[in-house]
Amino acid sequence: MYYKNILGAIGHTPMVKLNKVVEGISATVLAKVETTNPGNSIKDRMALKMVEDAEKAGLLKPGSTIIEGTSGNTGMGLAIAAIVKGYKCIFVTTDKQSKEKVDALKAFGADVVICPTNVDPEDDRSYYSVAARLNKEIPNSYHPNQYDNLSNTIANYEQTGPEIWEQTDGKITHLVVGVGTGGTISGTAKYLKEKNPDIKIWGIDTYGSVFKKYKETGIFDKKEIYPYVTEGIGEDFLPKNVNFDLIDLFEKVTDKDAALMTREIVRKEGIWVGNSAGSAIAGLLQLKDKLKPTDLVVVIFHDHGSRYLAKIFNDDWMRMKGFIDKKGMTAIDLVSSQQQTELITLDKTDTIAQAIKIITEMDISQIPITNRDRIVGSLSESWVFKNILENPDMKDNSIESIMQPAFPFVDSTTPIDVLSKMISPDNPAVLVKDFKQNKTFIISLSDIVEAIAK
Repeated sequence: MYYKNILGAIGHTPMVKLNKVVEGISATVLAKVETTNPGNSIKDRMALKMVEDAEKAGLLKPGSTIIEGTSGNTGMGLAIAAIVKGYKCIFVTTDKQSKEKVDALKAFGADVVICPTNVDPEDDRSYYSVAARLNKEIPNSYHPNQYDNLSNTIANYEQTGPEIWEQTDGKITHLVVGVGTGGTISGTAKYLKEKNPDIKIWGIDTYGSVFKKYKETGIFDKKEIYPYVTEGIGEDFLPKNVNFDLIDLFEKVTDKDAALMTREIVRKEGIWVGNSAGSAIAGLLQLKDKLKPTDLVVVIFHDHGSRYLAKIFNDDWMRMKGFIDKKGMTAIDLVSSQQQTELITLDKTDTIAQAIKIITEMDISQIPITNRDRIVGSLSESWVFKNILENPDMKDNSIESIMQPAFPFVDSTTPIDVLSKMISPDNPAVLVKDFKQNKTFIISLSDIVEAIAK
C-alpha cells in the first residue's frame, strides 16, 4: 500500500503511554503524538480541511495564493497542501515565533512576513491585520483565517476525536489540550462528548491570555492581556473556533513551567515535543488531585521539538529568560558563550613592551605565559602597569622577569560557583581545557559576572 501523495499520510497518529513525566498522577495518561504528521504537527489536519473546503466553495482556484496569519504550524500544513495542489503561499507571523518555524516555512517555498507581537489584534501592524490586508491587495488570494474558519473544528471532529475514541476503546475519561485557535479542543471535544457526555475536557491556557477568565466569568478582560513567550496556546481575543460550552475548565501555566516541562518530556519519555506539550503536562500536574486511579487521560502533543531548538532547547535562551538557574552554569557554558576562539599567550622570552602592546590593542587583562608551548606563568594588566610605572626602563626586559604564577586548569564541568571562589586578587583567572576541540580558554571574574548579569 502507498499514498498517492504526502497528504494521505496526515492523521492516524500513535497513542503512547506516559510514565516518568507523570509520576504522582494516579490516572493512566496517554499522549496523542501528532508529530508524526507530514508537517510534524496536528495543524496538518485542519490546514488540509480548510484548503479542501475552500476548493469546494470556489474560494481557491488554479494559481491562487494562500495568505494566512500563523504561529508556524498551520503555515506548514498549508504549505504542504499548497505544494501538492499547486498554490502559492504568503504567511504572516510574529517576532515571538522561533527562527526554526520561519525557516521551515521558507524551506517549503513560502514567503514570510514578520510582525510585532505586542500590539492589539486591531492594530494595523498585527499579524491578523496584515494578513487580512494582503488578502485584499493581492488578486486571486485566499485567507483561510484559522481562528474563525470552522473547518478547523470540523477537521478534528471528523479525525482526531474518532481516532482517540477508537484508540482508547471508548475508555477515555479526560482530554487535556493546549488552546490556541480552539479548533483542536472544540472539534475533538464535540465528538467525544457525543459518545460520552461525562468525558471531561480540560483546556490549558497561559498567563497573558484571556481564555480562563472568560470561561469562568463571561468577561473579556483586557487587563488579562500581557506579553508571554509560550508558543501555540493562549490568545488576546476570542476565536470563533473556541467553543467554551464544550470545555469544562481552563488551567493556566506559566512560561517557565511550560518551558521546563517541555524539556522534561524529551528527557524522561524520549518524545521530542514542542512548547504546547510542556504546557499541557504542566497543567495536568497542577490538576492531578482531580483524577482517580480508574481515569484514562489523553493529552495531545501538538508539534515537534525541532521547531524550538533556538529557544526551549537552548540553554543560553533559557537562562536569558530566567527559566534555568544561572548558578547551574559550568566552565564549558562560559566557554561556549565567548566570542574568542583562540587563547592568546606570550612566551616568557617576549618583552614587557610586547605584553603592553597585546594588552592595550586586544583589550585583555590576563595573559598566560608559555615556555615551548607549555603554560608556565601568567601576567595581569594591573601587574604589568604597576611595574612599568615604577621602572619605565624595564620595558625591554623579558616577561620572565616579572612573570606571575600560572593560572590553574579546571575541568570543563566545574560549576560556576566553584570557579568564582577560585578567582581572587592573587589568582585572577582560570584556564579551561576543552579536550574535544583541543583548545584552551581563559575565564576571568568579569566573564563570570557578565554571564550571570545577562
